[in-house]
Amino acid sequence: MGNSSSMLTQYDIEEVQQHCDNLFTQQEIVSLYQRFCQLDRNSKGYILSDEFLSVPEFAMNPLSQRLLKMVDGLNFKDFVAFLSAFSAKASIQRKIEFMFKVYDVDFNGKVSFNDIIEVLQDLSGPFMSDDQRKQVLSQLLEEAGYSKESQLTQEDFIMILGNSGLKMEVEGFDDAKASVEMEPKLASV
Repeated sequence: MGNSSSMLTQYDIEEVQQHCDNLFTQQEIVSLYQRFCQLDRNSKGYILSDEFLSVPEFAMNPLSQRLLKMVDGLNFKDFVAFLSAFSAKASIQRKIEFMFKVYDVDFNGKVSFNDIIEVLQDLSGPFMSDDQRKQVLSQLLEEAGYSKESQLTQEDFIMILGNSGLKMEVEGFDDAKASVEMEPKLASV
């Protein structure tokens, strides 16, 4: 698996399945491997962020710049693990843990009011004013028992979003397209 031009063995497929908690079938892993090889233009065995941008759905995502920080340099096994958060079989907790990483702008293990505002700006663009974003987020945090000064840990984040609906989809990865029918409060405000 080190060189992306090599073929996957049954052992490789099973190893990748275990690495992603069996969230993808063997056939889906083979399809993902083919897509990985297409993205890995120079057969380095890993994908650079600019190669991810060749996927139109990824490039058009309002959070693509944040996601690029998470995907730069992924080998195949980590590529599949990254995509596993988007699997219909993934647990809500796994999806929320992934979202926490997106919202943790400065990678300090905590999400602040300003971190969430930055992500909301990316998501809502000109459709919401800064004041509207702040008002909605303040109300949401207050309803959950937090304030603007709170530093949310991953556990807090899971508690706040755990009972909400979440929708995470990946398109452009052929047979491995996956979705879940839930929508995050913080991502859809």
